[in-house]
Amino acid sequence: MPAGNKKHILVVGAGPGGLTAGMLLAHRGFRVTIVEKNDRVGGRNAEVNLDGFSFDLGPTFLHQKFCLDEIFAEIGGKSEDHLDFVDLNPMTRLSWGDTSLHTYSNTGRMSAEIERVFPGSSSGFERYMRDHAVKFRSIYPCLQRPYHKLSSYLSMSLLKALPHVLTTRSVHDVLGDYFDEERLKLAFTFQAKYLGMSPWHCPALFSILSFTEYRYGVFHVQGGLNRISQAMADSFEKLGGELRLQSPVKQLLTSGSNLTGAILESGERINADAVVVNSDYGHAATSLFGDRNVSEEKMRSKKFSCSTFMIYAGVDKLYENEPHHHILFADDYKANVSEIQSERLVSDDMSVYVRNSCVTDPGVAPAGQSGLYILVPTINTRHGFDWDSHKEEYADKVLKRIEQRTSMRDLRSRIITKKIISPADWQSGSIFMGATFNLAHTLGQMLYMRPHNRYQGYNNCYLVGGGTHPGSGLPTIYESGRISANLICEQFGMPYQVVDLASDYLRDA
Repeated sequence: MPAGNKKHILVVGAGPGGLTAGMLLAHRGFRVTIVEKNDRVGGRNAEVNLDGFSFDLGPTFLHQKFCLDEIFAEIGGKSEDHLDFVDLNPMTRLSWGDTSLHTYSNTGRMSAEIERVFPGSSSGFERYMRDHAVKFRSIYPCLQRPYHKLSSYLSMSLLKALPHVLTTRSVHDVLGDYFDEERLKLAFTFQAKYLGMSPWHCPALFSILSFTEYRYGVFHVQGGLNRISQAMADSFEKLGGELRLQSPVKQLLTSGSNLTGAILESGERINADAVVVNSDYGHAATSLFGDRNVSEEKMRSKKFSCSTFMIYAGVDKLYENEPHHHILFADDYKANVSEIQSERLVSDDMSVYVRNSCVTDPGVAPAGQSGLYILVPTINTRHGFDWDSHKEEYADKVLKRIEQRTSMRDLRSRIITKKIISPADWQSGSIFMGATFNLAHTLGQMLYMRPHNRYQGYNNCYLVGGGTHPGSGLPTIYESGRISANLICEQFGMPYQVVDLASDYLRDA
């Protein structure tokens, strides 16, 4: 196709989904422009720079790495050509009071660790892994298909998966089939937090989340996971794509059932043949479509995930005896989760996740120092809790809990710089209700019932990111970008080749 005849695709937002779609579409012969409101790429996968320390804003590890590998393979490359991966083993330390369990992606090591901490329980783990290999093979193909048509439900892949999907059981219920020890159940259900949900309410199909970790591992990227977004942006520009930072969109332009482009806050108009929206779904749907915006009232009637309270702390020492990942469970985890799901109560008995990546990746902090990434799942902003008045006080409670439950007894006195992001701060950053994991992943908000990859009501508007199918989490967000890119190719009659690396992993599951 001559350059002057290339269809122009506008991508709004340089998050992981927008960058994925942009890379693939540029590689397939489209003229692609990505506009990003911030001064850097990544969205919630961006870098936070703080006085010489480098942090990830959001995701801190990569699972199902083969999803990312497929995206780079589709443009003729390898992810390892751009990124330095570290396969973490142990993956995470899980702590309940004085009891700790290390998790491994090696079945033999994990069985031995379970026997060490919870004698007699390893057979349940081995049975869980066998059963969930079958379950994962059934469900995974469903995450690669669009569901903008009801006829998608007639696909053979979904029909095979329906027994795992159409059930009222929760993730916690499923783990009860394998373990009697409550703490061990939590070791395989806390991953529901990646969706911002309670394991007691998260649909049973998501019990595959822990399986993917224990089977395929979790990876750190040297320099931080934000390096993935930067590598994607670099690849996109090498493919001829145009990347424009600090270019916020004021409004998308509509003409009947089509989008014709966008007007930037600067007043500039960009015309396009199709638009990919990578903004937070709730924010975009209520603010970017002009007189066709969804009302805030209607959007708030949907179920949203929890939020997160974040502390990025630069520390003047290296905590060499602390693990890369550490999860400190609340004393009463079920009550903690229930308070979060109430969307009203901020837990004093909170669960805390700490990433101490400098033990693996010393380059993200000045020599001899470390940057601690601290995340506390908490309520979204639905009911208006006054975070501005309480965030310093709450940060101190969180830091005190870390001091009490780890070897970092002197943590507060060692902090030389820090940044706090509260749910209110997430909201002011254009995340609807501060729900950092987007729409909740309930049965009524999945597959066809989730906002479609081809946005309903438009012929040429496509959604990517955690607010559309397949859902939250980096691998599924990459998949949303690929699904939308494929749909655009089909709309305009552009051929494309699919790279399938996952089948080998599924066969070996």
